[in-house]
Amino acid sequence: MFRYFVLLLAVTWCIPISLRAENKILAEVKILPATGVEKNAGVWVDGQYLGYVKELKGNKKILLMPGKHEITIREPWYKDDVEELLLEPGEVHTLPLTLVRNNVPADNRATAELKIEATPDRAAVFVDEQFVGHVDEFNGAGQGLLLIPGEHKIRVALPGYEPFETVVNLRDRQKMKIETKLVKGSITEEGGSVGSGH
Repeated sequence: MFRYFVLLLAVTWCIPISLRAENKILAEVKILPATGVEKNAGVWVDGQYLGYVKELKGNKKILLMPGKHEITIREPWYKDDVEELLLEPGEVHTLPLTLVRNNVPADNRATAELKIEATPDRAAVFVDEQFVGHVDEFNGAGQGLLLIPGEHKIRVALPGYEPFETVVNLRDRQKMKIETKLVKGSITEEGGSVGSGH
């Protein structure tokens, strides 16, 4: 019994040491948002959607293998911020972030409104393969996604969950609501080839 206790204690002490050793190998990327706009922007690393800026800290911080990585930060109505990084083992790389407004005029044909309620509400929303924001931007009073009437592919995705996909066919001035609960599943989720804006 005493030997079992000593072995268990030794294994328990080894876990933090191995985690610390791993942190000397991995590089960390810290994104420093300038305003609330940047805090709500979506983050992709090497084409994989991770989440939005304000949640990528603490136990969700960005830890990457050393080498070259592409970090893309997107927010609707703003130009994509794309950074090519060459990371060294154990490096903490800070990335100051100020997004530039995309001067594309609003489309007056967007008269249909889509509300999206999903759990978790931090999941990313894509319309016709374009990132348009996060669920919590389209689920409250006075919130809704304005779309051009017609057929649209809707995708709700978050790393660690199976994506939800559906197609809606909206009429002029129609209001529609989608409700879903994402199911835990795949560890990573690709965002696809998306651009900023609607």
